[in-house]
Amino acid sequence: MVLLIVAMVVILVVVVMNPEKKRTTGTGLSQWKGKGTTQNLQEIVLGRCYNYIMTMNPELSGGKDCHKIWELLQRAIMYKDPCSTREEDYQPLMDLASHSIPCNKSLFWSKTNNLVHRYTKANQDVLTLEDTLLGYIADGMSWCGSNSEPGIDYNSCPKWNECESNPSSVYWKMASRMFAEAACGTVQAWPQAGSVESGRVPEAVTEKVSTVQVWLMQDIEGNQSESCTGPSIKMLKSFLENRKINVTCKENYRPVQLLQCATNPDHDTCRLCP
Repeated sequence: MVLLIVAMVVILVVVVMNPEKKRTTGTGLSQWKGKGTTQNLQEIVLGRCYNYIMTMNPELSGGKDCHKIWELLQRAIMYKDPCSTREEDYQPLMDLASHSIPCNKSLFWSKTNNLVHRYTKANQDVLTLEDTLLGYIADGMSWCGSNSEPGIDYNSCPKWNECESNPSSVYWKMASRMFAEAACGTVQAWPQAGSVESGRVPEAVTEKVSTVQVWLMQDIEGNQSESCTGPSIKMLKSFLENRKINVTCKENYRPVQLLQCATNPDHDTCRLCP
């Protein structure tokens, strides 16, 4: 009885001293806070890949092997600890699926996901990360491996705040860096008014970038708490100008504002005449 009590105390101490340790189900699969691997992930990735290279960017159709892309993605995560993902795991996939981005077309966004991608669908003069092959096949998807069968965890995957080296965070970090490094000429930055994250724009600044156009977008239903003369934009301008980068800033670019009017035509902002 004494031995049993001692054993229970030891187990309790281990659990308390390691609160970040992943939980497991009765099947041995990790029980994380994030959603598990997307069902039918293989079919979705292959379908998106073929759609991208055959219809969205047919110039890539001769140089991208979708089955190889899936194979490399699978190899990067299967039977691996989802909190120990390395950039080396994804590098072959990144090398195969990456492609050039035309100058003057890179668009970086922060907290304006829905609005930005409504715009890029209507106007193909600009590209976001999600409009590249790497971004397109992974957008909205979730995946992670497991040390147990079947090698992929469909029950749950770790969120970024559970461990930084999780499969999704490492993938998007690498894809974002490659997208930024490919930027050249004039790049656009679309932060949401009131939530300017200037840190995302400096990532894109290389010697190939000459101008950054900031479009400060506001949800027409929200309150604008930032402007082109606000402290965040001033800080961003100072950072870029010190690096000899031209900077312009425009609040509520009218064509983008009109996209919001399509779903809210009676809003005061959408009236042609006051």
